[in-house]
Amino acid sequence: MHLHCSPLRKLLVFVLALMFLAAAARQASAELLFFKGDRTMSVKTHRLEGQTIIVTLRDGGEMSFDRSVIARIAPDEVPYDEPTAAAADAPGQALGIQLIENTIFEPLIQQASQAHGVDARLVKAVIQAESAYQPRARSSKGAMGLMQLMPETARQYQARNPYDPRANIDAGTKYLKTLLDQFELPLALAAYNAGEAAVRRFGGIPPFPETQTYVAKVLALAGGAVQLR
Repeated sequence: MHLHCSPLRKLLVFVLALMFLAAAARQASAELLFFKGDRTMSVKTHRLEGQTIIVTLRDGGEMSFDRSVIARIAPDEVPYDEPTAAAADAPGQALGIQLIENTIFEPLIQQASQAHGVDARLVKAVIQAESAYQPRARSSKGAMGLMQLMPETARQYQARNPYDPRANIDAGTKYLKTLLDQFELPLALAAYNAGEAAVRRFGGIPPFPETQTYVAKVLALAGGAVQLR
């Protein structure tokens, strides 16, 4: 994953606040990564494996960085609210939503997930947020099908019929993988919703209520089980 974003600490705090606003919490300590440059990132813990620093994120999951990009690691003097076990296990439920599993599109999702290296839960969360599993869905802006592909995206990723579930899921998952290769997960989702140009222009999640709500919803639906490959 690449670090093309505004300070990650602010970004993660924003996302976590939306995801867990309804959850009970307790105070916990954290660590602060100082990247070479002016960026910082608050994490739960870290460990070293050779030349790799593996950090445990405050909302669950892990990320890896080459040691060369980290200047130093220090205690984070600002405590954070750690979700209770129940809230951490079901972040979507904290927002009153839950991931839809085992639809008729499951084989297509699993196939695209394996082919393009994107966690299947993330693909499902995007589909649910985009179209609520309606293969004939079309937005007022012209986005089409399950993963709401814009015409130019459908052409770029060779979805000749964007309303065909197989073609739509394959193209949408491939596009999502392209974004994940450029941005951290929250920013990749913001780019999927608002476009890569908007994310780069604002240096983070654009200040659009629709996009901010979308990012929080997909992260909540996908939950802490998402694995970045």
